[in-house]
Amino acid sequence: MIVSDTAVKKSTTIVVLCLLLIVIGIYSYLVLPRESEPDITIPNVFISTSYRGVSARDIETSITIEIEKKLKGLDGLKKIKSVSSEGLSSISVEFITGTDISEALVDVKDKVDEALGKLPSDLENDPSVFEVNISEMPIIVFSLSGTCGLPYLKKIGDELKDDIEAIKGVLEVDVAGGREREIRIELDPDKLAHYGLNIGTFQRIVNSENQNTSGGAIRLGNGRFQLRVPGEFVTPEEIFGLVLATHQGEPVYLKDVADVSDGFKEERSRSRLNGRNAVTISVKKRSGENIIGISKKVDTLVEQKRTTWAAGTKITKILDKSHDIRVMVADLENNILSGLILVLVVIFFAMGFRNAMLVSLAIPFSMMLSFSVLHLLDITLNMVVLFSLTLALGMLVDNAIVIVENAYRFMEQGAGKWKPR
Repeated sequence: MIVSDTAVKKSTTIVVLCLLLIVIGIYSYLVLPRESEPDITIPNVFISTSYRGVSARDIETSITIEIEKKLKGLDGLKKIKSVSSEGLSSISVEFITGTDISEALVDVKDKVDEALGKLPSDLENDPSVFEVNISEMPIIVFSLSGTCGLPYLKKIGDELKDDIEAIKGVLEVDVAGGREREIRIELDPDKLAHYGLNIGTFQRIVNSENQNTSGGAIRLGNGRFQLRVPGEFVTPEEIFGLVLATHQGEPVYLKDVADVSDGFKEERSRSRLNGRNAVTISVKKRSGENIIGISKKVDTLVEQKRTTWAAGTKITKILDKSHDIRVMVADLENNILSGLILVLVVIFFAMGFRNAMLVSLAIPFSMMLSFSVLHLLDITLNMVVLFSLTLALGMLVDNAIVIVENAYRFMEQGAGKWKPR
């Protein structure tokens, strides 16, 4: 009763605090980040190792078992599961709940590094160690399609990737599908040997020629200009005339020992939309960022860029998680307003205007207080929080009615508004 007695005695102070609560609550509500799912940490670390063309049994003995031996001494380890298939080793390391997954990820990487000496020396890439974070799942997915061809769609996708990643709050953008240009040089070993060359020398010469060179800077008048000597290859014809060495006093050109073809890289992913080839763009956001704000900025950027694309190019949004959050936020706002009006009307006819105002004001003040606490604790407005607030709103109204109705009953029985102690 100390709180209620103090509130009655210091009514002016309480009114000022209520006004401050409204201001702080509205500010907190406006700046609270919106997310689809809460930031949930899964205590698992995954290890993936690719070894193409090798049978599942050999994958297990040469890669999976060797890595598992090193992992058994990890702190907080709960369980290790592995799957060895043709050309791929997949290991899942599960830790005890509450383990710091960032430290666990570093520890697993250290153990995998220790096992590298036992793994086959002809692995194309080192084992990949990663974690799965639900909050880093794609929030927006676009599909690019059209009659302009996959290479052009891939080029658009790569340009959009760079522009979208520059938006504040975006973690990364993945582009899947499409064909990427590749200039392929196919050597003839017999001709290399005839001219006294080897593959290492050939590769070194090509790499050294295929790069731009800085020419420093010069001053002309009041201006300072940067010089650059372009050297990167653009067409196969530029590669044909590359001088590799001299043989019997004559220059040896690249076209003398190799064939050059202008083609595409090997496909590693394929995307389709309504039965037609397409390019998929997946946008991921950083944890704790506002999904609605990011979605609006991405949509604005896409609308600006699509005017520069070739005719017939179409972009389709096939996933937008911000839509669900917009609907839930709108539902919460609607529940607050409708609850406020309904309580005000119903209580007005039952217990009068004064009691109706007391009950109805409990709704916005409680919500403002909730938003302030959420902002103070760095908690985002996600599906779980919004559902909880909506559920608590109904309980709040019930409790407010019970308390005010009890006070109203005492006053009807003759009790005074203030009883000194």
